Amino acid sequence: MHQPNILLIFSDQHAQRVAGCYGDRIAETSHLDSLAARGVTFDNAYCPSPICVPSRMSMLTGRHPVDQKCWTLQDYLPSDYPTWPHALGTAGYRPTLISRLHSIGPDQLRGYAERRLGDIGPNWMGVKRQDLGVLSNAQGPSPLSLRNSGPGQSGYQLADIASTEAACAYLREVAADVASGHSVPFCVTVGLVLPHCPFVAWREDYDRFVGRVGMPAVPRADPDREHPWIRWWIEDRGIANPDPDAVMRARTAYYGLVRRMDLMVGQVLDTLKSTGLEDDTLVIYCSDHGEHLGERGLWWKNTLYDEATKVPLIMSWPGHLPRGERRAQLVNLIDVGATIIDAAKAPVLPRSSGHSLLDIARSAQAPWIDETYSEYVTDIVPHWTGNRSTQQRMVRSGDWKLHYIHEEPSLLFNLAQDPLELDNLANDPRYRAIREHLHAKVLQGWDPDAIRKETEIRRREKDLLSQWGAATQPASTYHFPIEAKDSWLD
Repeated sequence: MHQPNILLIFSDQHAQRVAGCYGDRIAETSHLDSLAARGVTFDNAYCPSPICVPSRMSMLTGRHPVDQKCWTLQDYLPSDYPTWPHALGTAGYRPTLISRLHSIGPDQLRGYAERRLGDIGPNWMGVKRQDLGVLSNAQGPSPLSLRNSGPGQSGYQLADIASTEAACAYLREVAADVASGHSVPFCVTVGLVLPHCPFVAWREDYDRFVGRVGMPAVPRADPDREHPWIRWWIEDRGIANPDPDAVMRARTAYYGLVRRMDLMVGQVLDTLKSTGLEDDTLVIYCSDHGEHLGERGLWWKNTLYDEATKVPLIMSWPGHLPRGERRAQLVNLIDVGATIIDAAKAPVLPRSSGHSLLDIARSAQAPWIDETYSEYVTDIVPHWTGNRSTQQRMVRSGDWKLHYIHEEPSLLFNLAQDPLELDNLANDPRYRAIREHLHAKVLQGWDPDAIRKETEIRRREKDLLSQWGAATQPASTYHFPIEAKDSWLD
């Protein structure tokens, strides 16, 4: 039974559209573009949730956030939920994780047998977080994210430099084992933080895009057309009237961060090739969610628009997958684990909703259910929720996409005719039937009132856990230290 090597490169907050292989003529992503030329690029890949923790935990388990009650950045995933690394461990692999995971709580392996380097944040709530110095609070939904932007350095980049070096060292170790005749197929996940904000890039990366990156293509909607929740979010987050210079700095820096991330991906892929391991390795590149980057007046993620929910997804496997082909099917990060399991001939996860992508990667005509979901649920913590919980879910079915926002109007778009999601058809009587059909789909097995009650109870539980963390200061077992001096603005 042949089992390939597995290399998963998983970045953070990479907007699908900001890559040459996805049509961006400004982005410098030669290594991702080359990977796409050697493999299959998925044009309609979505994340399970447009924030880090739930998206990442769902990618591991193949379950949607609602199926494991992991919705927020502070939710613990139960450790007895099997993941695809668990499955590969049973199939003879020794799954290895390098750096970024973003798991909350005591389980910092999630089925990985080995972890090299830790995460940029602590394992626990209530303990001191990483110190970004002058860039503190610029890494999340805050106006400081735009204000403190431009050329400089974020401590996050140091973590990625170390991760890249560790990944290359790991591959060289594997190659040495192969040469000695004592090898088994490897499985390694390389977790990168870039291009996650702060929107601060090394001067050499920043300067390459000065004057080349324009203002957002999609302006903020007129007040009478803007969705009330979106309007509230923009105003609550203090980005209603951003400084145009700050907008340009942040957008320029983001392109610089994508370039730097691509160069790191290139180092890993070059090492894979130079060690002779490339020909028998399934390589997958993807990101946990997108980034608005100022489009429609929005920044970060935190919505159901495609800027936040679409992710890059590229797969290459010499001799097993076609080269330079694209797929239009609607797929999801929950399918990534099922794909790896299929390739590795490992046991299927019993409750996974994911489906292997190998058949449609091999042939665009292979059967596929062209439908996917993403959900965005918060409680009233942390501060950037504006002390307001929300329950949102989207369904994409064929060309149609419905945003359901509990106790607010829904949004309905035909993405074939309106790919930028500008023309809301939810109130058009001509589309009443499709709206009702998708509305029923989005609420099937997803009760927003029950979810709100559950998150309220879990909030009280997490408050207690946070107080425990503050009182006892438990040590983080896998933690990459970042100090104030590691971050600066030129």
